[in-house]
Amino acid sequence: YSSIVGMMLYLASHSRPDISFAVHQAARFSHSPRASHEAAVIRICRYLKGTRDKGLILKPSKMLVTVDMYVDSDFAGLYGVEDSQDPISSKSRTGFVILLASCPLIWVSKLQKETTLSTQESEYVALSASVRELLPIQWMVHDLMNVLHMDKEDLKFVAKSTCFEDNAACISLAKTQKITPRNKHINQKYHFFREHLRGPHPTLSVEKIDTKLQLADILTKNLTSGVFTTVRRLLCGW
Repeated sequence: YSSIVGMMLYLASHSRPDISFAVHQAARFSHSPRASHEAAVIRICRYLKGTRDKGLILKPSKMLVTVDMYVDSDFAGLYGVEDSQDPISSKSRTGFVILLASCPLIWVSKLQKETTLSTQESEYVALSASVRELLPIQWMVHDLMNVLHMDKEDLKFVAKSTCFEDNAACISLAKTQKITPRNKHINQKYHFFREHLRGPHPTLSVEKIDTKLQLADILTKNLTSGVFTTVRRLLCGW
């Protein structure tokens, strides 16, 4: 079981973001797999066999240096599915994909470390955690463009990235300057990225996006066949 899951994790992290959520769920039980986990792994293998000629179809945009991100969260998605006495069943899942020139560069599907108290909070924690991955990539691309002596107009697009979020409450919390009693407990750990949203030269913007166009949705939860196919086409190109 561990060997098969390990091989699928390699695929999921390199060329198959469409299986990331399922594989990471299976990986959680490597220490003590059961028959249901075996059935899940077999189903993933059948899916891979049926799509063995697929992967990522990359179609770069005209602006080759844009670095953007789609981020999503599934609030306590395991509750009621797994043992309710297990604290992990109350954890939310973070999913995000970072794109360079509209091509997937990094994608992540993982459980959040702490238990969040609302959908807004779980989305905000996901946004904050994903920005920690986005900023170094943004800086690296900007430095690379400087070394290659790119035009200043091109550098402007690297200097600011857009984070696409489908939760209005999360966007409001990210853009507000107030610390309320309901969110003060996450102040020090998760509000750090606000400084990148403001000022004379902001490096980030957070924009609302329709859930149907949320690429990170495929990384956070089980989707119906129709929704899965639609998001996979947007993310993987097929």
